[in-house]
Formats: sequence, C-alpha cells, structure tokens
Amino acid sequence: MRVVVAMSGGVDSSVTAALLKEEGYEVIGITLDLGIRDDSGCCGVESAVDAKRVAGKLGIPHYTLNLGDLFHREIVLPFCREYSLGRTPNPCIRCNRVVKFEVLLRKAREFGADLVATGHYARVGFDRALGRYVLRKGVDRAKDQSYMLYLLTQEQLGRTTFPLGDLTKQEVRRLARRMGLHTAGRPESQEICFVPDGRYPELVGRYFPEAVRPGPILDGKGKILGRHKGIAYYTVGQRRGLGLVLGRPLYVVRIDPELNAIVVGGKDEVLAEGLLASNVNLVSVPEISEPTKVKAKVRYRQPEVDATVFPLEDERVLVRFSEPQEAVTPGQSVVFYLGDVVVGGGTIEEAWREGEEVTSSAQGGP
Repeated sequence: MRVVVAMSGGVDSSVTAALLKEEGYEVIGITLDLGIRDDSGCCGVESAVDAKRVAGKLGIPHYTLNLGDLFHREIVLPFCREYSLGRTPNPCIRCNRVVKFEVLLRKAREFGADLVATGHYARVGFDRALGRYVLRKGVDRAKDQSYMLYLLTQEQLGRTTFPLGDLTKQEVRRLARRMGLHTAGRPESQEICFVPDGRYPELVGRYFPEAVRPGPILDGKGKILGRHKGIAYYTVGQRRGLGLVLGRPLYVVRIDPELNAIVVGGKDEVLAEGLLASNVNLVSVPEISEPTKVKAKVRYRQPEVDATVFPLEDERVLVRFSEPQEAVTPGQSVVFYLGDVVVGGGTIEEAWREGEEVTSSAQGGP
C-alpha cells in the first residue's frame, strides 16, 4: 500500500515515515514549503533540509511543494484581518484543513497513494455504528492534537492515518534514537510558524495599519481611562500591558474595532456563562438536534469543562458552561468531546452571559 507522509523535518514526522516503512508501506515523503524564510522549528528552510535528509536515510522518495502563495492568501492574510478586527484566531486549525490536508490528499491521488499520514498525536477510525469516521484524542494527553484537527472533513479523515496516536512523545524520541534519526533531539516549535518571534502586531500592522493605531481605553460605561497602542496588541482577558494604574486589577473585556477602543473591567467582567460559535464542523455525529452534554475546550492549552451544546440556525451553536469561564475569546475555537471522541467544534463569535437572549432551533433551549 502506498502512503504519502507529510515531513516537516521534526522528530514526529520522521518517526511517522520510518514506522510506516517498517510496516511495509511504500512511503513517499512530501514537505510543504510555506514560503517561510526564517526557520521556526516546523516550517522553515532548515526543516525542509532535515526532512530531505531523513528521507534519504530511509531510502524513500521525497518532494518539496511550494505553497507560499496559497499559504499567504489562505492563512496569513485572514489571520491578520481577524486580528485587525479585534479577534484572536488560531491559524494552525484552518491551515490543517484548507492547506495541508487539502494539498496532501490531492498529491496522494496524483501519486496513486491510498493514504496520507502525519505526525499528529491523534487517532482516527471508522465507527460502523455511527457510519462515520471518528477522530479521537492521542494516547499522550499532554501532546494530544485532536483540538487542532476538528475541522477535518469526513473525506479527509477517511484517507488519513496518524501512526503516533497510540504513542507518547517519550516513546517517539526513543524510537527516533533507535532508528538513528538525527531529528531525535530536535526541539519542538512553540510559536505560530509565520510569526516565530511572537510579534503579531507588527505583522498585522503591515497589512492593516489601522490595527496599530492608538485609541481610547474605556470602562464598561464608556468613560475614557487611558490610551492603547493599537487593538492588535491586545486580546480578551489580557491584564498586563494596559498602562493603567487605578488601584485594582483590570482586564480586557472586549475589543471594539469600529471605535478603535479597548474596553476593560474587573475580573468578574471577563467571566462568561457560555459562548456563541459559528461555522460548526461536526465529526462524530451528522447533526446536533437537541441539547447535548459535552466536555468543551475553548483554547488548545486549557482544560476541558462540562458544558451543554444547544443547536441554533446557520451552523451556529450556543455552548453553556456548568461554571463560568474566564476570557472566552472571539476568533478562537471551541471543541466538544465525549470521552476521547471529538464531537465537533466551531469558531467562537462572542461570550454569552446569563440573561442574554438567543433563539434556539431546538426544544429545551437555555
């Protein structure tokens, strides 16, 4: 069986290719050149060199695809646009669906390959009872990446395998050393690949200058408390860097791009009983037609919390938490789980608080 492996030059993708080769697959390595000239640990120039070196050691063919224009158009510009609107997007989630897996599956068809494989810590399988491909958490809960993959379609999941899903990171590094792979000790990337230094405002301001234009800092009643550097420098829940000395801690409660204003408040004002999410992609179920209890994760690094999902119209849902949560941030993703199974997820549009009206398409709404 022929399989295309996404090779980023890191230890995870290297071991993925090596394991599949050991299992008897005909492996083809592909590196996606995203046009990033600074090495970032996952998508930079040195990473492509490392991937080619690993492929040479394994004795498998290796190709590099130039996706710079596509990546800039579909990921970088939308990321900057969202930031300019006071939102905090997660570009890696969108990139997985519309760039990486889309391109890899297309190349797999060209090569006559049956599957695409990546080094993600997640698991996928077909559930006959559900009649659907199901995405599950990786065994290594500390490295689980199912949150980053919730946007994948049934077609994409059906032609994808994650060989590291049943392994821990420590086991992967041990395998890399046993296999003599030079990437065994390579450190992991922690930043967004096209902003390796974490200086988002500078990048956003290059395309949307209005996002780095100073403006007022307001309280909840509209009173001016100070001045901000530009809305691209702030995110909901932020406390530091406000430059305010008012005798009590203040947090960013809301960002208003129309007024070019940052609205701040006390700790209680960044708490939300729930959230509204749009562009919902369901994975393990074809639809949510009634209130459904789940575990919800509102950021990649945050723990899951008990919640209920209420279906709305136009691929939207209301997610109501069992206990109020801090800093529910527009632009981020909320992902729903039942046990280790990804039910689905969506893009957070706004925080929801008790007393706010929402029209639900199902009985038993909040």
